[in-house]
Amino acid sequence: MYQPEKVILYVKPVCGWCRQAEHWLQSQGIEFKTVDVMEDPVAFEHMEKISGQTLAPVIEVDGQVLADFGARELVVFWEGLGKDA
Repeated sequence: MYQPEKVILYVKPVCGWCRQAEHWLQSQGIEFKTVDVMEDPVAFEHMEKISGQTLAPVIEVDGQVLADFGARELVVFWEGLGKDA
């Protein structure tokens, strides 16, 4: 499994997909930083800039971005990380 250097998960409160993403990352033993974009307007702007949208969750893994996803999409995204290296 890909071992990232930096993982940031941008979330919104009361977001089921955000909770699923957190749970999956935790279950895989992946260290990550959670950023609540509703509490941090600068983080919200950054999330929108890197993802092109305002929906959450958005995950940034070593510069790669996946936006507005569920657990299934996260698994596929994670499996593809590091394959270009």
